[in-house]
Amino acid sequence: TANVSKDEADCTMSVDSVDSLPTGIYFGYARIGDHISDYSESSITTEGSLGKTFVAAVSIGYNPTYGNDEKTIEPHLIAPMDHPKRHSSLCNETLLQDFYGETIRLSVIGYLRPELPFEGLEKLTQAIKKDIADAERLGGTDDASANREKAWVQGKDMNVQTS
Repeated sequence: TANVSKDEADCTMSVDSVDSLPTGIYFGYARIGDHISDYSESSITTEGSLGKTFVAAVSIGYNPTYGNDEKTIEPHLIAPMDHPKRHSSLCNETLLQDFYGETIRLSVIGYLRPELPFEGLEKLTQAIKKDIADAERLGGTDDASANREKAWVQGKDMNVQTS
């Protein structure tokens, strides 16, 4: 997860502010770091993930299961199936590296579901696993609009800093 601080966000959005973003779970694309790199046979097995573009499941909201008061944007980066860190967590999330202080380019493309409170970790884990599968399926399509957004994420100028 690459948490985006709304206080430090220097971003271009199609809405007025982070606070005006509707809460929910979305899918899109994300790239961490200023340099750009692609996946290749050699890079998939390396630790470095900076500069690579990932499909992302994005939580925008207050994380009601944990009772947060502040609205957050939390992109969960999803590595390809054969990436060595793909299934590193209980939720099958990709656990890459610390991204504190790195820049992020994020495009939120589509809505998956509303933000919901869950009764217990097991139900939350099931929902996150489904979110990851849905984001991967939708982010892997050859849709012209999604391809434009992915190309934008892969671009050179960066906008937002992670916290």
